[in-house]
Amino acid sequence: MTTAQPALRLSVLDRSRTRRGEDPAQALRSTVGFARQAEAFGYHRFWVSEHHGVPGVAGSAPTVLAAAVAAATSRIRVGTGGVMLPNHQPMVVAEQFGVLASLFPGRIDMGLGRSVGFTDGVRRALGREKDAADDFGAQLAELLGWFDGTQRAHRGVHARPAEGLRVPPFVLATGAGADLAAEAGLPLVIAAPRGEERMLEAIDRYRTRFRPSAHAAEPYVVVSGTVAVAGTVERAHELLVPEAWSGAYSRTHGEFPPLAPAAEVLARSMTARERAAYEQSLTGHIAGTPAQAAAEVAALVARAGADEFLVTTSTFDRAAMTESYRLLAEAAGLSARTGPAAPGAPDAISEQGR
Repeated sequence: MTTAQPALRLSVLDRSRTRRGEDPAQALRSTVGFARQAEAFGYHRFWVSEHHGVPGVAGSAPTVLAAAVAAATSRIRVGTGGVMLPNHQPMVVAEQFGVLASLFPGRIDMGLGRSVGFTDGVRRALGREKDAADDFGAQLAELLGWFDGTQRAHRGVHARPAEGLRVPPFVLATGAGADLAAEAGLPLVIAAPRGEERMLEAIDRYRTRFRPSAHAAEPYVVVSGTVAVAGTVERAHELLVPEAWSGAYSRTHGEFPPLAPAAEVLARSMTARERAAYEQSLTGHIAGTPAQAAAEVAALVARAGADEFLVTTSTFDRAAMTESYRLLAEAAGLSARTGPAAPGAPDAISEQGR
């Protein structure tokens, strides 16, 4: 008897958010522990992000954190959502992913973004200018060339141990990212915005312009978004409150603070500007009971014609966050996983890790 495949393919993006009263080390250890739980719930991938100089985010070195996550898990695919390529030399990125793929064969994804540090100070510290993102296309081509050996042809340098390895690349769509992904023939990761029209237009353009490559024979779309799930609609919406306030505070005060308890945020006396930013931050997300949330995710995936949904959820209460992911996994029909995977086991869908 064969096991039915789940209607939804769900993955996780974790940003290692810090909570009030904890240090970055606690947030990073919690990310690793949460990855083990996500694997047990049946999620397909576990990705970590790159942020620099942000007080409320501990995840600044995604390939280092991905190594810790991969070492603590056995089946779930592990990757980055993403490495911001304009911040780095492509050869160094290739070497880092080459090491990861050598240590954890068949499980590593290379999610790549085109953002640079969001303040002048951070960009100066990274040695990058604001317009560094304009060279993303060339940087992406160079990075992929270190894996297939074409960079060696005109530089006489080998990126070891990356050269010859197949590490699935994904492009995070920001601005022209969808067009670059199509031209390079790579899978696309795109955020579900507060208004869907632009996202759907970008996905349609990606599919129309897609050029098959050695990395992907056809378009592959991952939609990402915030999902909060609880026993009641009210409780699910409450899970959104800490992140919404943190985002609102960053836009009104220029600092992204650690997450605070929802009750504290709800009791705050906000200025008109803070209130407007806070209420805007609460929109555009999926929140509800397990059946409601799973149905909304499935509907969004259907509208976008997406192949996968990348869930990102942050709230002050870590137990409630983990329960949200568990409830969504159960409602979506994910199969809980037990036991270790065979060393180097390939992805069940394709050699490209999709």
